[in-house]
Amino acid sequence: MSNLYIAGIAMTVFGRHKERSLDDLAGEALNGALKDAGCRRDDIGEVYYSGMTNGPLQGQHSIPGQVVLSKIGIDSVPIFNIENACASGSSAVHLALKSLRAGDCDVALAIGAEKMNIPDKAKAMALFEAGWDVSQVERNFEILRSMGDGIAIPEGSESDKPYSRFMAIYAAMCRFHMKTWGTTQRQIAAVSAKNHQHSVHNPFSQFRQAFSIEEILAAPPITYPITLPMCAPLSDGAAAAIICTEEGLKRIGADPSRCIRIAASVMRSFSNRDLNDYKNSAGHLAAQQAYNIAGLSPSDMDVAEVHDASAMGEIIQAENLGLVAFGEGGPAAECGDFTLGGKIPINTSGGLESKGHPLGATGIGQLYELVTQLRGEAGPRQVHGARHAIQENGGGLQGVEEAAVAVHILAKE
Repeated sequence: MSNLYIAGIAMTVFGRHKERSLDDLAGEALNGALKDAGCRRDDIGEVYYSGMTNGPLQGQHSIPGQVVLSKIGIDSVPIFNIENACASGSSAVHLALKSLRAGDCDVALAIGAEKMNIPDKAKAMALFEAGWDVSQVERNFEILRSMGDGIAIPEGSESDKPYSRFMAIYAAMCRFHMKTWGTTQRQIAAVSAKNHQHSVHNPFSQFRQAFSIEEILAAPPITYPITLPMCAPLSDGAAAAIICTEEGLKRIGADPSRCIRIAASVMRSFSNRDLNDYKNSAGHLAAQQAYNIAGLSPSDMDVAEVHDASAMGEIIQAENLGLVAFGEGGPAAECGDFTLGGKIPINTSGGLESKGHPLGATGIGQLYELVTQLRGEAGPRQVHGARHAIQENGGGLQGVEEAAVAVHILAKE
């Protein structure tokens, strides 16, 4: 089987697009990816559409991909609808790769689009309540919340405004890391400050305002140790990738110098592991599998994009990916190892905290950043000489970890 490549990739600005429709956003991403690859709509053999909001927020519970894509000029070809919580976009890419390996086509499209900002914010926030076993919500919450037991919660560190219970779970994960490894709130704030500073240089980012660590710590609290800038916002946006076999690249006449090889694509689901059995987390096992497939190691990675729905996510996933040892993510963040110019720059895009998190488009948006880096086209946020990149994207919660995890490794030939 020939190598597989991202020939074209594009994304919209992530943010609040109150005046734009879902298909308008999807159309912009598709047109950008087609232009980037130098191909036409009728070159595409299969489509994998990822989205979570079409049903609960727009009422399009079935065939959302067929509906959206028909409005932006794609029909007749197989269209598959992918929902895998926040890992939906990465799952679409993973399945597109499978179709290429199977010989079903030589050019496939993975596209994700979301409209999360609606007048009824409570309805939008309720999306996250579906990301676990809804038959035992309170039991789920108590199991996950209890991870943070043993760390005192300072007075005044709890928001008096409603927030997603997933943020309370992220806070519990923070506190578990704090009591296990000695991680501090300041180290978590260092991740957030770094990502907001990176986002200043990303024209596609929802937020482009730099914050210092002190400003992050002084920001309105959500629930200890999380403050507002440490959290990903509700986002609208779309992203699309044209993925090809070597034969497909030749057929569409893609520029080989701008095509980025997908060296590994791994999906894993949760296991019913013990909380302290972190070396058997889905993220860590997926990373090990991806390195083995690619024939590479963590030390070969030049840049990473990881799932930081809260700032703590970056620390956890940096450790899961082997970019630092378990327990060393906090100190590495605080001393600047994950910053542009550091040992392993992470979330040069600004991460989900700053770039935004339009669920079904998020994973493809992460890959957009890494392709841009490996092409040497990232401008002020460029990691010089980058040749290998790794992406991690998680979705939902089951047991004590993500229900679904995707890891992709990209390589510049």
